[in-house]
Amino acid sequence: MSEAKKLFIKTYGCQMNVYDSERMAEALSASGYAATDRAEEADMILLNTCHIREKAAEKVYSELGRLKPLKAAKPELKIGVAGCVAQAEGAEILNRQPLVDLVVGPQSYHRLPALVEEARAGRKALDTDFPEEDKFDYLSARPQARRAPAAFLTVQEGCDKFCAFCVVPYTRGAEVSRPATRVLGEARDLVARGVREITLLGQNVNAYHGAGDGGDWGLARLIRELAAIEGLERIRYTTSHPNDMDDDLIAAHGDCAKLMPYLHLPVQSGSDRILKAMNRKHTADSYLRLVERIRASRPDILLSGDFITGFPGETEFDFEATMDLVRAVNYGQAYSFRYSPRPGTPAAEKPQVAKAVAEDRLQRLQALLAEQQKAAQDAMVGREVGVLVEKPGRLPGQIAGKSDHLHAVHLDGPESLIGQVVRVRVVESAPHSLRGALVV
Repeated sequence: MSEAKKLFIKTYGCQMNVYDSERMAEALSASGYAATDRAEEADMILLNTCHIREKAAEKVYSELGRLKPLKAAKPELKIGVAGCVAQAEGAEILNRQPLVDLVVGPQSYHRLPALVEEARAGRKALDTDFPEEDKFDYLSARPQARRAPAAFLTVQEGCDKFCAFCVVPYTRGAEVSRPATRVLGEARDLVARGVREITLLGQNVNAYHGAGDGGDWGLARLIRELAAIEGLERIRYTTSHPNDMDDDLIAAHGDCAKLMPYLHLPVQSGSDRILKAMNRKHTADSYLRLVERIRASRPDILLSGDFITGFPGETEFDFEATMDLVRAVNYGQAYSFRYSPRPGTPAAEKPQVAKAVAEDRLQRLQALLAEQQKAAQDAMVGREVGVLVEKPGRLPGQIAGKSDHLHAVHLDGPESLIGQVVRVRVVESAPHSLRGALVV
């Protein structure tokens, strides 16, 4: 029996890329590839790329440059580029960087084994189509491997919103939802392999409309059916759009005990003028009223958000409206970025706000968000929380996991608790994490 070939995957960006990397590794395992965490010993290197951050393509080319010595030392090494940069750049990657053997977009991962064989035969392989067949039909997880206690599960891909700053509709395509029966089947498989918490993923996950018994199911119906799976103790979902938070989903936050009290609900700006320019299709007021309804359903919910400063046309008045919205919502966590143009998006063609101005606004916004995040963590001290223990801690005798509200929690305890949800009393709030003690 020949020795297994080694596969190294470097994953950039979002949780969906993490999920996709796992599926690619599983697809290639059938072709004789075993995963390695050392690029130096790999026979195949895949870069699973993200196009969201500034100069994403240039960073990929820089990483490819760093792989040249490996290729020189091992000419039979095959190098591939996957993900959203692959979709956006396509054949240009092969033209610009000859050491690349294959390029594959996010919707064609099920064709990866054939592309790898083509590359191994000495031919350049390229597939950035949006095929009619569902890649998930071919990327089902294999049941033999035990999993970590928490896992991602993609239920929806693509987006039809066409926000002016975003490349997702161009790199991931139109909204597509997986059939509910297949999602439930994969969830049961994950639970059988040791998973206790599942995070449902989608570029616009609360627009889920997968085929199920009696017609299309919304995300709330899917969550309630998942909650009936014995052994699955926690459910989360990300990322959401405010316009797709329907009544049933809001109600689920109040009546589904397994749906955790954490919601990532990006708003991007507090200025109606900028929201319109972004093509967000909601207003600051409609967002605030939505937050009120969600908190009425689940009063202890922790809200997270996304923000962009320096969007084309943003004035100081617009920025102050964002600050006002942040004060009104009081976020427990948030992600914020200075606007940077994405080629091919409408906003990239608009007159740009000076980088120094956008950066100054970002620093002021982040200071306020950090203050709110610290206050949310500090408020947990003295409370009992559920913690899913996921791994050993950094210190001897320590274990670590996530609370109901997605706070990182460190505590003393045996590693035999990994995979269990335990009761913990929070005793200290540290930067970006909590310290707790087991409740006995």
